[in-house]
Amino acid sequence: MNYYKEHARHYVGVDCVIFGLHEGKLNILLIKRRMMPGKGQWSLMGGFVEENESVDDAAKRVLHQLTGLEDVYMDQVGTFGAIDRDPGARVISVAYCALLNFDDQDHQRVTDNDAHWVPLEEMPQLYFDHPQIVAKALEYLRLQVNRKPLVFQFLPELFTLSQLQSVYEAILGEKLDKRNFRKRILDEGILEKTDLIDKSGSKRGATLYRLKIKD
Repeated sequence: MNYYKEHARHYVGVDCVIFGLHEGKLNILLIKRRMMPGKGQWSLMGGFVEENESVDDAAKRVLHQLTGLEDVYMDQVGTFGAIDRDPGARVISVAYCALLNFDDQDHQRVTDNDAHWVPLEEMPQLYFDHPQIVAKALEYLRLQVNRKPLVFQFLPELFTLSQLQSVYEAILGEKLDKRNFRKRILDEGILEKTDLIDKSGSKRGATLYRLKIKD
């Protein structure tokens, strides 16, 4: 029985702000819309919540369809429900921030979806209210970067402290003092030093670390 039939019905959608680190820069995954409204315009990847799924499951489905990935870090960053945000219909969208290792994606699937990685600083004009959604996701990411081990989503299992610092700098959009950064990150006790050396950057090489596994 429909107890709410006297009330208006609206569409519920999800929009995914997908971040990846490429060549030392924070990138965002965008698509060219293939349908109206806004056909041919840049936008985030999104979709409608189906009858038999939660909003979280809808976001995971959208991410998988675009990148081929599952078990990727995702979190809600806000709900956007301005009356005129979508010229096609009244759509309330739940926005998600997703972080992934650039090398893990299904590159062919990304290409088939006409999706493109774009450096955040070169982001084109986006359709709908997607610029506001991206801004909200970036704000969330910067607030959480020192509270949760989010940065390790962008890194391989083994990494140098320089690589780790580069991720922090890409997210925060600023240079960090090398000595202070290393002291702070090592004092946190979340890293495990290995006996392995990365010699790709110099003959002397740099020690490789990994994130400690919690017991």
